Amino acid sequence: MVEYYKGQSKHLLAVDCVIFGYESGELRLLLYPRSFEPVKGKWSLMGGFIREMESCEEAAARVLLETTGLTDIFLEQVATFSNPHREPGVRVVSVAYYSLIRIHQQDMELLDRHGARWWPLTNLPELIFDHGEMIRKALISLQHKASYSLAGSELLPEKFTLLQLRKLYEAIYQRGFDAGNFRKKILSLGLLTKTSEMNFTESRKGAHYYTLDREVSDITTERIVKF
Repeated sequence: MVEYYKGQSKHLLAVDCVIFGYESGELRLLLYPRSFEPVKGKWSLMGGFIREMESCEEAAARVLLETTGLTDIFLEQVATFSNPHREPGVRVVSVAYYSLIRIHQQDMELLDRHGARWWPLTNLPELIFDHGEMIRKALISLQHKASYSLAGSELLPEKFTLLQLRKLYEAIYQRGFDAGNFRKKILSLGLLTKTSEMNFTESRKGAHYYTLDREVSDITTERIVKF
């Protein structure tokens, strides 16, 4: 069996992380200028090679920790990108993941060290290799996730209003939602707990803050959004 393995070609295995954040009503992506050739200085997703004793998931979590300083954040695999010509001069297979983080919780020193920057999803720079396709597929995965659970709530504060939740959904889906219909649908699912705290910046009457019921938040519900 060892002899059989010796006869096989070898490839580099990497992970790339599509890191979503949310700020000022916009979905944002964390990108950095690539620090090595080829295409040094061009904008790239955060990523790295998988180490000898790491799983793909462990490598992706490490990249996130090294980049943002955060642990225990939402992370989900998107797809494997294996086109033999996706990088010039070397064969690299990359497993893409997407994650959701609260931008205000990140370690700014680490971001500065990498030269990383948050870009609005609607105004991204030119990206290296197939990273644009990774982002496109990651967004579709997030949209599907958010269509049957409140997966995007990881991007909001612990307490949020229904307006804030709707604005997040509009950013994720890149389109508007009717306020009344959205409110009715969300409240009918039984995923939120209404608090006594109020936000008076949205209306004179004030809007109640809600929290996500963690005990039921991961349960698949009827469709929140239909494509």
